[in-house]
Amino acid sequence: MLSTLRNAAGTWVAKILLLLLVASFAVWGVSGRMESGLGGNTVVAAGGTTVSDLEYRLAYDRQLNALSQQFGQRLTREQATALGLDEQVVSQLVAGAVLDEQARLLKLGLSKERIAALTAEDTAFHGPDGKFDRQQFNYVLREIGMRPEDYFANRAQVAVRQQIVEAVSDGLQVPDTFLRALALYRGEDRTIEFLTLPKSLVEPIEAPTDAVLATWFEGQKANYAAPEYRKISYLKLEPADIADESAITDDAVQADYEKNKARYTTAETRTVEQLVFANQEEADAAAAALAAGATFDKLVTDAGKTPQDTLLGTVTKDRIPDKAVADAAFALALNQVSDVVAGTFGPVMLRVTAITPEVVRPFDAVKAELRTELAIAEASQQLLDVHDKYEDARAGGETMAEAAGKLGLTVVTIDAIDRTGQRPDETIVADLPASVNLLNAAFETETDVENPGINIGSLGFVFFEVNGVTAARDRTLDEVRQKVVTDWTAAETTRRLAERGADIEKRLKDGATLDTVATELSLEKQTKRGLKRAADDGDIGKDGVAAVFGVAQGGTGVIAGPDGNSRIVFKVTEVFEPAAADASTVPADEKNRFSTGLADDLLDELVSRLQGEYGVQIDRAAISRAHTL
Repeated sequence: MLSTLRNAAGTWVAKILLLLLVASFAVWGVSGRMESGLGGNTVVAAGGTTVSDLEYRLAYDRQLNALSQQFGQRLTREQATALGLDEQVVSQLVAGAVLDEQARLLKLGLSKERIAALTAEDTAFHGPDGKFDRQQFNYVLREIGMRPEDYFANRAQVAVRQQIVEAVSDGLQVPDTFLRALALYRGEDRTIEFLTLPKSLVEPIEAPTDAVLATWFEGQKANYAAPEYRKISYLKLEPADIADESAITDDAVQADYEKNKARYTTAETRTVEQLVFANQEEADAAAAALAAGATFDKLVTDAGKTPQDTLLGTVTKDRIPDKAVADAAFALALNQVSDVVAGTFGPVMLRVTAITPEVVRPFDAVKAELRTELAIAEASQQLLDVHDKYEDARAGGETMAEAAGKLGLTVVTIDAIDRTGQRPDETIVADLPASVNLLNAAFETETDVENPGINIGSLGFVFFEVNGVTAARDRTLDEVRQKVVTDWTAAETTRRLAERGADIEKRLKDGATLDTVATELSLEKQTKRGLKRAADDGDIGKDGVAAVFGVAQGGTGVIAGPDGNSRIVFKVTEVFEPAAADASTVPADEKNRFSTGLADDLLDELVSRLQGEYGVQIDRAAISRAHTL
């Protein structure tokens, strides 16, 4: 019985904790609050209702636990503060306090009988028979460290608050007028005419003068700044780094080859055809016909089958599940037809049309590969000993180079590398072990400090030191002139093309037509029909669709082309409302979502008004003390 209760309680502990959260609503923004010293252990006061430092700490810890579960790790106090947990908990407590104060002034409450009924209805306290069980009740509360009287008080508090919430929002539905407007909004489609303006309309762009380039560079200088670079020395310790192939004897290599010869063997394959007969009589008749001069192909045709019907494929012997068939197929000569074989699923005749013989890689071809594998396997057994010897040497005062030299390890030095793994010439440092973790660690440590090793996979380490730091700095124009010229030219092209698009749009608004402009510029006017508001169109892009639906019929606009190398001038020529748009066309789940949002907005407004009415006060010093409880 006790184990049954324990299992049931484990399922419902989270539910009970959630039920007894100080605020059971969405997080409300808190306005109209006073920051003050309330004295004693009170952290929040709303009229005659107060919240103690212990209640704050309990609410904070519950929220911290919930967040930690979401992130998959225990969050620190600093991380929680950065995520805004402190203010979230205060907002919840304030919302709960003003609702409690409203309930107190309205003299809302629950009788003992009603609290008992609510408790009995809670499935967290039901026994195996589905009814309230006192032993289960006591066990669950004991598991979460709560006294029965505290549970009843909190249960009553939640229920009373719920009375207020239900009075505000219970049964609230979004009006049909809103839903019809939503259906019209989503169902509308449009037709546009447009021109795509290529960069060639404004090219070539003349080279900038020194003065123009210098001015532009000053405004963009941060984009050309040199990042911080670090000089890093590292050594990698993996089995391959300490493997000694000379220690592996020829006899050991030969023995391993013989033991694992199957690894170096490519099995024989055959292309096999199989003609299956319904019974032995048909099979015997076919065998007689074959003996009389008929071909296998003629037997297949006479059986009403095609060559594809008989093809088993090109297979190794072990891929044929019927052993009798496999043995017979791999005993035949090329293009030989078998006698009738008693297969598992009936009599068959076989033909082999292609044979690829078994191939065994000779010992001499694989011995070097085998020696390396054996050396690495041996090194894997010694790696942790080498790791410990290296760390002992460093602890004894030896430098990285000295310790590495004694152990036959190689120290690699990179004179300058940034956080992204690039050198000053913007080439990537290749083959950097554990690159992400190594760079992160290298840019968090100090120079000339012995750092902990970084794991590489399941069996490997990389040790590193930072030998020097070159601080980030602004580059001069002369250092990056060619890149600046390229970037300025691209930006100038974009600017001039945008101006050209704006000029064309102005002409359209003044009465010109896209046909006229297209003819003048030797461009093709295009028409697109049936554009929907949520579309991501291939010709004008998602942002372009948004722009199209941002103007009325007859409206125009200029947008960047999705390819990033053009501008598009468009005009909305037609707007169509959906033929049938009313509340019934909005899916039920969306109606519910909008209804919930509307209810939440009303509750937000209620809490905001109550805060102003009851003069909420918050004691920040008491909150700080609560974190030390």
